[in-house]
Amino acid sequence: MRKLVYYVASTLDGFIAAPDGSYDFFPLEPDVAAHLTAEWPQTFPTFAHAQLGIASPPAGRFDAVLMGRATYDPALKLGVASPYAHLKQYVFSRSLPPSDDPQVEIVAGDPVAFVRELKEQPGSDIWLCGGGQLAGQLLDEVDELVVKLNPVVAGSGIPLADRGFTPTRFTLAGARSFDTGVVVLRYTAGAR
Repeated sequence: MRKLVYYVASTLDGFIAAPDGSYDFFPLEPDVAAHLTAEWPQTFPTFAHAQLGIASPPAGRFDAVLMGRATYDPALKLGVASPYAHLKQYVFSRSLPPSDDPQVEIVAGDPVAFVRELKEQPGSDIWLCGGGQLAGQLLDEVDELVVKLNPVVAGSGIPLADRGFTPTRFTLAGARSFDTGVVVLRYTAGAR
């Protein structure tokens, strides 16, 4: 069965973006960039591959990406309908019209039911890109959580998983620290 992997950058206090959705306060330091482009090349937008030295299409564990509407909007505002053209893209929105791009599917239905069905289909693992509301709805379906923990305290913003108080346990499976203070933490889901 395919795994759902929530791979995301976070502050020390658990925010993945500012209140306005921006995330430019997460710098991509050279030591971290080298690691991420080698280990997670599929998580960079297609347009950035050439400038980062990423092969096209990049090899990796994913063949699909899930995004909420707010995560997808910045690309749309730039006129990019398919930000991850190297992956099948599923955008969860009740207000967007169907996409003309064959790599982008707009999903208006229940994210949990959709992901359960998607995990049963043949294919590679599925990357949950964000945002916090979608992650909150799908947290019980997440098989692996990879957090790029940044040495920043934001105070407020978009939480890593926006949902009511529901403690969900994960098991640490690996950690890699960098001189710049970033720590990449990999967790697996607890027993369900």
